[in-house]
Amino acid sequence: MKLMKTEDAVGQVLCHDITQIIPGVKKGPVFKKGHVIQAEDVPVLLSVGKDHIYIWENDENHLHENDAAEILRQLCQNEYMSASEPSEGKIELTAEVDGLFLADTERLFRLNRLGEVMVACRHSGFAVKKGDKLAGMRVIPLVIEAAKMEAARAAVGTESLFRLVPFRELKVGVVTTGNEVFYGRIQDSFTPVIEKKLAEYGCRMAWHTVLNDDHEKITAAANQMLREGADMVLCTGGMSVDPDDKTPLAIKNTGASVVSYGAPVLPGAMFLLAYSEGNRPVCGLPGCVMYAKRTIFDLVLPYLVAGVPVTADQLAAYGNGGLCLNCSVCTFPNCGFGKA
Repeated sequence: MKLMKTEDAVGQVLCHDITQIIPGVKKGPVFKKGHVIQAEDVPVLLSVGKDHIYIWENDENHLHENDAAEILRQLCQNEYMSASEPSEGKIELTAEVDGLFLADTERLFRLNRLGEVMVACRHSGFAVKKGDKLAGMRVIPLVIEAAKMEAARAAVGTESLFRLVPFRELKVGVVTTGNEVFYGRIQDSFTPVIEKKLAEYGCRMAWHTVLNDDHEKITAAANQMLREGADMVLCTGGMSVDPDDKTPLAIKNTGASVVSYGAPVLPGAMFLLAYSEGNRPVCGLPGCVMYAKRTIFDLVLPYLVAGVPVTADQLAAYGNGGLCLNCSVCTFPNCGFGKA
């Protein structure tokens, strides 16, 4: 780059975007990188505070901010993501489908720790909608050493930093348990809540039965749903340690592989997750899912619908951020619940 007085720069090639800010009206480039400065441009440049400007001079050992941002885009972008054109040295990624957004946080840290480069993304592990902004990236200086961008490539490796896993339209079986519901002592308030949460992800309840606290009947019903093609089975209620609560035993007896009975999340500590043949989830949902605004089920459901396995380590890690504050106005997922 060469620094010149603005009045002397007519005919020169602008090295970077020139930003104009009009409070409450606009913030954006008034001139783009590569613009050949004309005499009539000088008053405009002066009006945005540019008494001096940088003119581009080719140097094979350095990269312009836009070219460096393009390298960062290549390290970040993956399937089902669209990228903006570089603007003022920045590129943004946007979701092309509804899905589960995942970031490799360890490699993201390594990249940002290099200095002079930055990538910021929305929190990993949460649902996004088509059109949602996923990440933004740029380099800090206007011109950066090419060697620094090679170091960025080395820090990230060959796999993209981000993934967007599309949601599947699952057919779900729901087994509602409890003597109080089965014998008509109280109305089933649990199933409508589950149907509403499933609908948020384009899934539907294709099987439903109400049973008393008989673990053999619960096991048989869950297995029947799986045999008939259920992509996921949810058993509601009967998840505490009371003698009459038999749902955990019933799920274990289906033959499904139990990932965890219990999770360090409130509400939702008595949650049970297992996987049947074909990696189909079989879950035991505690009563809090029926009445609390958000619970452990809201944290894992995007993974279940996307078909991304939930591990015991992942559940254990929810302890950091796993306390819902039960705010009077719920803003989930735009809050700290479930975020380390």
